[in-house]
Amino acid sequence: MEIRYIKRGFLFVLFCIAAGLCGQQKISGRVITGDELDLAPVLIVNMSGNKSILSDMYGKFEIEAKENDEIRFVKEGYYRVDKKITREDISSPLNIILKKIEIQIPEVKIQYKPTGNLAKDNQHLNESRKLQSLKSDMEDYMKSPLNEPLPNNTISKTFSGHDFNVGQVDLFGVFNAVSGLVKKATKPKITKANYNETQDFLRRVRNEVNLNFLKKHGMDEEQIDTFLLYADKTRSLAKRYRKDFHVDVVEYELKIAFGEYSKLNKLEGTKE
Repeated sequence: MEIRYIKRGFLFVLFCIAAGLCGQQKISGRVITGDELDLAPVLIVNMSGNKSILSDMYGKFEIEAKENDEIRFVKEGYYRVDKKITREDISSPLNIILKKIEIQIPEVKIQYKPTGNLAKDNQHLNESRKLQSLKSDMEDYMKSPLNEPLPNNTISKTFSGHDFNVGQVDLFGVFNAVSGLVKKATKPKITKANYNETQDFLRRVRNEVNLNFLKKHGMDEEQIDTFLLYADKTRSLAKRYRKDFHVDVVEYELKIAFGEYSKLNKLEGTKE
């Protein structure tokens, strides 16, 4: 009788141990990329058991799971992988491959392909007739006399308070006037640049101005030279700034010129 109870107790203990082992099953494996390189760290989540871990620096992992559990592998910049565990997965290591998400970069199209000869390429950078006509109309408008007098934008003395500055010397105004005369006297005179002066100016632009905004649009060295010729021609850069060179001012002028250049040449998109 006692032996029978002992056997039953022994079987019950074995059953509990087996149930515990079944409840604590684990799967293991390794996460790699499409190029079979180790990928770390990767977030591994047991969606059924609500457990999560990170793979180690070699892409290896081990997580509690049982048959029919859904395991998810997540890495920023890669496609997510969901894996449903089978009986075979529990007994053998898993090899999970994550594929990188493709980034679509719009193609940059330039109608004219520069030859590298600045003199020859310069012939293809003439302004369009529409742009020349628009500039001509704007210039005529700015030079034309006013058809109507401008309104006097002042407050009537009836509604204004007492002017305490009457009879006083405006020292601030005098200082600004003197400062303006000094700057005007020291600023170099603007003259037309010859061929050598233009080439020296463009080389200085190349060496001192940050032209990364052009490279982000997919422009190579020859295309940048072509654009610099266009910018110098349309904005008179060498004429205006070769004697009074300021990097920030020249860079600002180049960005204005590029806005027109990109429209004329139908540049579509930015290359990261």
